[in-house]
Amino acid sequence: MAGRMRVDLIIFDCDGVIADSEVLSAEVLIDQLARLDITVTAADVRRDFLGRSFPTVVATIRDRFAVSLPADFEATYRARLLARFETGLRATPGFAAMLEGVTLPVCVATSSSPPRVARTLAILGLTARFGAHVFTASQVARGKPAPDLFLFAARQMGVDPALALVIEDSQPGLEAARAAGMRVLHYTGGAHLADLTAPEALTDWSDFPARLARMQVPT
Repeated sequence: MAGRMRVDLIIFDCDGVIADSEVLSAEVLIDQLARLDITVTAADVRRDFLGRSFPTVVATIRDRFAVSLPADFEATYRARLLARFETGLRATPGFAAMLEGVTLPVCVATSSSPPRVARTLAILGLTARFGAHVFTASQVARGKPAPDLFLFAARQMGVDPALALVIEDSQPGLEAARAAGMRVLHYTGGAHLADLTAPEALTDWSDFPARLARMQVPT
C-alpha cells in the first residue's frame, strides 16, 4: 500500500470514453478523403489519428500523401461530423448511469474542438453535469501525447496531478496521462476498441466504482 494516494479528481477524455463517437468520426473522415482520391482504412485511423487533434491529423495526411487539402477541408469535416452526431451519437454503454454515482470532482480534457465537445455533451445531455469544467487542446501549447492538457485541467480544477485519475481510450491520451504523473485507466468499451485488452483496461462502466474504491486510501 506504500506510495499509493487517494483520487481527488477524475478526468475523462470525451470521444471514445464519454461519447461512442470514434466510429462515426472515422467513417466521415474516410469518406471525405475518398472524395479526394485518398484511401485510408479504419485501421489507419485507429493507429494514426485516434486521440489527436484535427490539425495534427490534417498535417499527417498532408505529409503522408503529399497532397494539398482544400482550404475548407477541416470546416467541411466538422460540419459533416456534427450533422452525423445529431442522429447517430450515443454515450458509451453505461456511462450516464455510472456518472450519476460519482461524487468526486470531474472534468473533461479532450483533443476535440470546443464546438465539437460542446455539441457532443449537449446531445448526450451532459452539459450541465460538466459545466465549465471542459478543457480542450486549443487551450495549451501541445496536444496529446504531451502532458500539457491534463496538467492544465488539473490546475484549473485546483488538484495536484498526482491525485488525478485519467480515463482514456487512445495511445496518445494514455501517454499524456502518464507523462503528467497521473494514474490512468484504459477504457476499452467503445465500439472501436471492443477487441482490445490492456493491463489497466476498463471494459465496462459498471466495474468503475469498484476500481475507483480500490484506488482510494485513507488520508
